[in-house]
Amino acid sequence: MGQATRNSFGDAVAKLGEEFKEIIVLDADLSKSTKSESFSKKFPERFFQMGIQEANMIGVAAGLAFAGKIPFLCSFGAFLTGRFDTIRVTVGYADANVRLVGTHSGIGIGEDGYSQMALEDLACMRTLPNMAVLQPADDIEAKAMMRYLIDHKGPAYIRLTRQNVIDVHKSDYKFQFGKGDEILAGTDAVVFATGGLTGNTFEAIQKLKSEGLSIGLVNFHSIKPLDKECIVKWSQKVKHIITAEDHNILGGLGGAVAEVLAEQGAGAKLYRIGVRDTYGESGTPEALYEKHGLDVTGIARTLKSVVKN
Repeated sequence: MGQATRNSFGDAVAKLGEEFKEIIVLDADLSKSTKSESFSKKFPERFFQMGIQEANMIGVAAGLAFAGKIPFLCSFGAFLTGRFDTIRVTVGYADANVRLVGTHSGIGIGEDGYSQMALEDLACMRTLPNMAVLQPADDIEAKAMMRYLIDHKGPAYIRLTRQNVIDVHKSDYKFQFGKGDEILAGTDAVVFATGGLTGNTFEAIQKLKSEGLSIGLVNFHSIKPLDKECIVKWSQKVKHIITAEDHNILGGLGGAVAEVLAEQGAGAKLYRIGVRDTYGESGTPEALYEKHGLDVTGIARTLKSVVKN
């Protein structure tokens, strides 16, 4: 088991701050939780604690971007998308070079409950025309993604986990913006997974190998831009495509893949694993994942049912 991608962000932004003096980090009174405190301790003169006023923080970050800085703006994903109108105009429409860092994604945050669970953030953020929407699968990918974002032009939303996630990448991994990351080959079906569910899906597929099932796995770290060519290619190779995400099944990766398949007239059947159009609740991460079928056992059960039916 690796570490939470919020920790990976904290490690990476503190390290990158040594090389890139343009990096500025802003937080809304959650630096211990978002792990931006790692940067604040090393570079207090480039860290701004804005208090519980996310809308103001978004405006300040946009101003810093137009002044030539590279601002990383941090809060829980649910609180950032709660200021969607401000992001839409101040960052999106203005094409400000801001990195919106949304931690505590999905039901995996556990006991904090629905008010702090980002379950609709992907659906919101991918509607903005020039917004890159990214979600790393593990520690290695999160750090590689952070390095890429130094040179990226335009606004970006980065979705991170509170809970530890399973490592699926090796140290020589190369992040490719907007490209599906093909991890496992398969002939019966393929899973397009993102974020914390990528590792769970990897382990579920390994369990099913003993039952003679051959299932591919593609890590979609880029929700927008989406690798349409990868989706179409797999739709021509397998009968079943499954998406897996710790997000509402409406509007996230599953919705994005459904749009591509419908537009292309592809023949593969789609099944979406995720939170099935309901609100979250308080509970341990393990109990919530089990209830919603997002743990390794639940994903394996779903994959087996989809492929064999």
